[in-house]
Amino acid sequence: MTPAADDGPSAERPGVDADVDSATGSGTHSDDGVRVLPEGKLAYGIQLPVQSQSTLYTEPWEAGAGPADLVEIARTADRHGFAYIACCEHIGIPRRLAAAMSTVWYDPVATLSYLAAATTRVRLLSHIALAALKHPLISAKQYATLDHLSGGRLILGVGAGHVPEEFDALGVDFARRGALLDEAVDALKAALGPEEFPSYQGKRFAFDGLGQRPRPVQTPRPPVWVGGSSPAALRRAAVRGDGWLPQGDRRDQLPAQLAKLRRLREEAGISTPAEAGAITEPLYVGEPAWDTGRSTLTGPPERLAESLREYQAMGVRQIQVRFRSRSRAELTDQMAAFATGVAPHLDR
Repeated sequence: MTPAADDGPSAERPGVDADVDSATGSGTHSDDGVRVLPEGKLAYGIQLPVQSQSTLYTEPWEAGAGPADLVEIARTADRHGFAYIACCEHIGIPRRLAAAMSTVWYDPVATLSYLAAATTRVRLLSHIALAALKHPLISAKQYATLDHLSGGRLILGVGAGHVPEEFDALGVDFARRGALLDEAVDALKAALGPEEFPSYQGKRFAFDGLGQRPRPVQTPRPPVWVGGSSPAALRRAAVRGDGWLPQGDRRDQLPAQLAKLRRLREEAGISTPAEAGAITEPLYVGEPAWDTGRSTLTGPPERLAESLREYQAMGVRQIQVRFRSRSRAELTDQMAAFATGVAPHLDR
């Protein structure tokens, strides 16, 4: 239920995203960061099912699911202490990828706004928004409104994207998307700040004297988490992000990536640690009576917690959990079982 390698931000291919960190904006990326996760705890969140249906992770029952299922899953996350619910973005899927990725990709702003009205405390994460495809003032208007309507629950997750046809259709240079995203992040941090009339001057984006209300509830601004695991994405997360959303890293790869993230952040003069995340292996709490696949972690809550605590020992602040399931009811049961059985043992 997470964006896999074929549809996540990590597919910034070497040589294509070569203009990393080349934005020459107002320097808003040099702030000291925004942290929203509870200190001393390993938070857990979930990428929503149904809203994206790549064949790499979608369960068969999701094909017939819809808004009522999303609402019930979001409410389950809200009741059971999940740090966030997440929704991914694709504008359109080309025919060559449709068989694998499907064309089911809900819009994150519309979906998270809809679910904000059905929940009260769980945070709302775009994992990930294709920020380079839009002018930052458009994205700022959308996400500031979402933060306002939700009472300050937005986490803006951004990534570079990997489908050239999406960029071509919108007249955006796919080969320059890294530099576009760098500057878009800087501009978004300015536009989502406290000023009603934000100002930003960059090579590609510039604005001044244009007021935008409602303002975000969160101050000084909502957090910006950067997705992807390529060198370009990791550098972007370190220098410009408040958090890092890795994509496709195996558990044994994370320590080296996290060390590099910390080093790059220190070299940039940013003292606040990034809120680093990890996508776990598929989970099933208990002993399944069906084949959940060889890579799925199964067993009693204490055993699952012992395994997942390894992420915290690495320096991970939040894990994105995903559960094998055959129905919405089984998924929500698994979410509840995780929250009541596994989560209490995560911070030992």
